[in-house]
Amino acid sequence: MNRTFPQLLLQHAAERGDAPALREKEYGIWQTHSWVQLAALVEQIAAGLQQAGLQRGEHMVVIGSNRPRLYATMLAIQAVGAIPVPLYQDAVAAECVYPLTNAEVRFAMVEDQEQVDKLLEIRERCPLLARIWYDDPRGLRKYNEDGLQDIELLIQAGAAFAAQHPGWFRETVAKASADEVAAMFFTSGTTGNPKGVVHTHATLLDRASAGAEFDKLTSNEEVLAYLPPAWIGQNIFSYAQWLACGYVVNCPESASTVSIDLKEVGPTYYFAPPRVFEGLLTSVTIRMEDAGLLKRKMFAACMALARRVGPALMDGQAVGAWDRFKYALGDLLVYGPLRNNLGFSRVRVAYTAGEAIGPDLFSFYRSIGINLKQLYGSTETAVFVCLQPDNQARADTVGVPIRGVEIKVAENGEILVKSAGLLKEYYKNPEATAEVLTADGWYHTSDAGFLDAHGHLKIIDRVKDVGRIQGGTNDGAMFAPKYVENKLKFFPHIKEVVALGDRRDKVCIMVNIDFDAVGNWAERRNLPYAGYTDLAQKPEVYDLILECVEKVNADLASDALLAGSQISRFLVLHKELDADDGELTRTNKVRRGFIAEKYGVLVDALYAGKTEQYIETQVKFEDGRTGSVSATLRLRDAKTFAPVKTAA
Repeated sequence: MNRTFPQLLLQHAAERGDAPALREKEYGIWQTHSWVQLAALVEQIAAGLQQAGLQRGEHMVVIGSNRPRLYATMLAIQAVGAIPVPLYQDAVAAECVYPLTNAEVRFAMVEDQEQVDKLLEIRERCPLLARIWYDDPRGLRKYNEDGLQDIELLIQAGAAFAAQHPGWFRETVAKASADEVAAMFFTSGTTGNPKGVVHTHATLLDRASAGAEFDKLTSNEEVLAYLPPAWIGQNIFSYAQWLACGYVVNCPESASTVSIDLKEVGPTYYFAPPRVFEGLLTSVTIRMEDAGLLKRKMFAACMALARRVGPALMDGQAVGAWDRFKYALGDLLVYGPLRNNLGFSRVRVAYTAGEAIGPDLFSFYRSIGINLKQLYGSTETAVFVCLQPDNQARADTVGVPIRGVEIKVAENGEILVKSAGLLKEYYKNPEATAEVLTADGWYHTSDAGFLDAHGHLKIIDRVKDVGRIQGGTNDGAMFAPKYVENKLKFFPHIKEVVALGDRRDKVCIMVNIDFDAVGNWAERRNLPYAGYTDLAQKPEVYDLILECVEKVNADLASDALLAGSQISRFLVLHKELDADDGELTRTNKVRRGFIAEKYGVLVDALYAGKTEQYIETQVKFEDGRTGSVSATLRLRDAKTFAPVKTAA
């Protein structure tokens, strides 16, 4: 696709100007912006930014949730040849310093008072930051800071300029080339400073179009944009593919209304990380556990049938007439109402990515008629590398290479990718660029995996994280921490896991329970608790987690490659891992090395064979205050199993 994002905007405005482009929910009412209205808004903001002095090739930061005027701002920045840099709206102020200074940012567009306060707090450390515009004026009336302004004033100035120069916008947009830089996304920075991933219009639109072709997306799709726009996954689904296909993007009123908005919108094309699907299933499970006996029995019977025949029906396989009739009845009584309650009544294609998804979770959604599939990609590949075809969705793979993608596996098991969607470079970091991009165009993913007999890609772990057990009965055995962690996270009572074992004599883990799921479990057993820390250390909760651990061990014992990764000891952490405490990235990936160092006293206690250990941990609250959480943690042993020998 040899066009730019603003050029596609003008094309949609010309061809289908009155069709809805964006919807935003304000005060409980959906407001619609047509393509013509959006193009006019983008023109005004672009003219305002040009008048303010935004230069071609310059970076401009955008911080906020999914809002039409922030989307319009990104298009306006691109229209004048500058480069939008979306940052995570939940990042603390200090996390914004490096991106702003690294990208030499002078201008920023933010959503509201929270983001304004964040930038004002770090302004002294970002001396180039001269202008800040905001979308939502609530709470900002009495602010009197140099360069701080309501977006309405920017739009008014731009509208005046556009009226005096009616041909300026189209001429400016027409000048741009698809090979120019379209956006820069900062990686989550699991080790060291984040890296700015530079993408052109061509790379982003090539992958957006390839994904659209694969799933036959049209302008009739409805999408709910609720994940952070700074994450390239959300950006591809609700920005790049939106402009490539011309479908409708719906922006929820707030994070707290997403589940309600999901039901109202009824998206046809949906994307969420596994934790969202896990959370939805957990809520269903909790509601059913609290339901009456008759409802519980009907649900159990219908779900048993769905698990047996639902995936086969979804994959287009032959199913007996009697089973088809019973499934149709179950669809009328249970599956259809359940899909509707979840907001998935119209979903044609649903994707998950970022982490592995549990087989039970995966089959649950497909068994009730939701076409849930997996994809594989990264910020550097513009997301779309492998996708699962409708009739080949499996929990243990991430799909087949799609149009324009080549994959090969290096001798060390690393996946290498070649496609037209690869990053141009890491900004101001030629050494890091050279490490991941070979001279002949192959990208080092840092993921270990292989292509199976059916051409599907299987991911084991990060190459750097695949280790070896040293000493003990499993000396020399492979250790894949992420693989072990994901297997445990498939259980609804477990939210996060940190697995340790590389160059040690056994595998030990630290667990975060799912507070909602375990809390409901405890209440149904009349087990009192006074909060997360108290609940996490209940002996009954340890028994519950032990059961999950030993099930995983039994499963690992049947895998010749990973039988040595069975878990010998575990503990349940006294606090939830949190990005604000540095324990997770902003995309909620575990920072395993940081956690192992921060909780070194617990790691030592696990490997020393202790049965309990006191710890006090500093935490950061949402309002910026700090405090501490302390507890005496239990440490438990888990049963391991002899490797199962498979027939030759």
